Amino acid sequence: MSDGQITIKLTSDEALVLSHWLEKLQMTDLGRVVDDPAVWAPIHRIAGTLDKALPGLFASDYDQQLEAARQRLRPED
Repeated sequence: MSDGQITIKLTSDEALVLSHWLEKLQMTDLGRVVDDPAVWAPIHRIAGTLDKALPGLFASDYDQQLEAARQRLRPED
């Protein structure tokens, strides 16, 4: 971390679910919970990085991929 950057590692499932949630955050009224404009810079950076790293975002079966990822990430009861 000597260069002042932080690396976060996510599984493909985590990245897909987080990417979807961040998109919703940016495009809906959920954005009003972000009360500090400075927070948007890292949110946009993370969302952009995820978008570039996830080739399936525009796949015809995106919804199915997302739901499968959600199921795998949910804790078992």
